[in-house]
Amino acid sequence: MTKQAEGAAERPARRRGRRPAEEVRADVFRVVGEVLLEEGSADLTFERVARLSGVSKTTLYKWWPSKGALALDGYFHAVEETLAFEDTGDIRADLTRQLLSFAHLMTRTPAGRVLTELIGQSQTDEDLATAFRSLYSSGRRRLAGERLLRAKEQGQLREDVDVQVLVDQLWGAVYHRLLIPDEPVTDEFVLALISHLFDGIAPRPTA
Repeated sequence: MTKQAEGAAERPARRRGRRPAEEVRADVFRVVGEVLLEEGSADLTFERVARLSGVSKTTLYKWWPSKGALALDGYFHAVEETLAFEDTGDIRADLTRQLLSFAHLMTRTPAGRVLTELIGQSQTDEDLATAFRSLYSSGRRRLAGERLLRAKEQGQLREDVDVQVLVDQLWGAVYHRLLIPDEPVTDEFVLALISHLFDGIAPRPTA
């Protein structure tokens, strides 16, 4: 949402009476997501979100203790659908599809820059760090872990596999390249992660 468009936009007419909390939150998430994915978090403020969403600053402060916590909640809802984890019954295909979607979101849209900004801010913002763990990182780990556990139950993974270690191996590698960009996050990189995981790295036996 550019500031020019923002200045020209008119706030929609408000209905009489108190709006349901879910509707109010949805307006806030929409506004925060638009600002973050178009501009980043530098110019995101409670005042600006209140003005664009029609929600009072008092309400915003009641629900979100800091700008970082507000930004993370808006970010999470903006990318939630894109990062949904499919279950087609083929764990290798599902991991490949999800990891490619994650990598594309992080490298081909502003979402990657926003996420690295939020990770950086969480080092000095305790409220944001808590929200990041409870809302984003633990949620993402849970979804991946649940899908991997179902694969174990279906016999697609060994019984002794630690699914949380697998999550770290795959998504952790992508985060590492995002935060320390010595090498790019490419489709080839993602496919190599999957291949090394499922096919192993030991030399193949010779005939």
